[in-house]
Amino acid sequence: MRTALVIGAGLIGTSAALALAGRGVTVHLTDHDPDRARTAASLGAGSAGPPPGRVDLAIVAVPPAHTATVLAEAMSAGIARGYADVASVKGGPRRELEDLDTDLRCYIGTHPMAGKESSGPLAATADLFEGRPWVLTPVPDTDTEVLNLVLELVALCRAVPVVMDAAAHDRAVALVSHTPQLVSSMVAARLEAADETVVRLCGQGIRDVTRIAASDPRMWTEILSANPGPVADVLAGLAADLAETVESLHALRSADEAKRHGGAAGITDVLRRGNAGRARVPGKHGEAPAAYETVAVLISDRPGELARIFADAGHAGVNIEDIRIEHATGQQAGLVQLMVKPTAAAALSIALGERGWSIRR
Repeated sequence: MRTALVIGAGLIGTSAALALAGRGVTVHLTDHDPDRARTAASLGAGSAGPPPGRVDLAIVAVPPAHTATVLAEAMSAGIARGYADVASVKGGPRRELEDLDTDLRCYIGTHPMAGKESSGPLAATADLFEGRPWVLTPVPDTDTEVLNLVLELVALCRAVPVVMDAAAHDRAVALVSHTPQLVSSMVAARLEAADETVVRLCGQGIRDVTRIAASDPRMWTEILSANPGPVADVLAGLAADLAETVESLHALRSADEAKRHGGAAGITDVLRRGNAGRARVPGKHGEAPAAYETVAVLISDRPGELARIFADAGHAGVNIEDIRIEHATGQQAGLVQLMVKPTAAAALSIALGERGWSIRR
């Protein structure tokens, strides 16, 4: 691939353009808002404006509600040898293109499984897709040349191609992406009218659950509007679990010992199933999840403290597998939780203690 046109200079489109431009592809950027295209270009994502001639690949990075229309217009104009979109739903746009009687041999629907809570070109990074799954939904009549172009796109973005049926993809993202967004938002919504003294008690648990609730409501309304059936199906199952959990909690308040026992069993069941489901979430680099031990260290909120603790861990010969920071309320300090292999935890604790760090047990 030598040339590409990215239509839609948001987070995903600009990130793809940055990755392609950084690897020698001549990239052109257009957007319904010319300022966004110019902003993306100023970041090094390519040149703002339509290409002077036909490009190798056109990448449509617009909201799902507009994906089919923009694709159809681009294909009608013949601006590229191949066409791909990066919308987070795949069945709807393809059906719309079929209704528009578009020749779909030169098109592949795709979905990079990467993103952020923030949006727009300024949030984009060239490494956004590195190591992340990138779903492709070709069909039997997809042109081989176009498939190769899209596979090259994925490779240049250093993502991992995953081939799926469009309907299967939409059911999958309903479970692993769209429903979590709604659940996170619903939990965060409980905080809107909460008393300030309650909100000040927020710890790492509520931060973890509500992190993605900071996402753009307009963007997510468009996404969910394009995949309502599969999301509703997942939520229906979740609602059934929720109803049973509420019933179990009420049973725990009963004076009847048998009812309390049944309530405890119901709570234990949902927590156990949660453990089993969480254990299936892939770990680092897409590998099977690993069990890590946590070394908790008190750290002050001063420049260079994280770098110093990483350097001290390096001197001890210990690799930090993951990290979490819990900030102290009302203090310029926090607790850094260093996740390491169980065999390294004791050695790291001793080494950091010897270097003056306060280890919390």
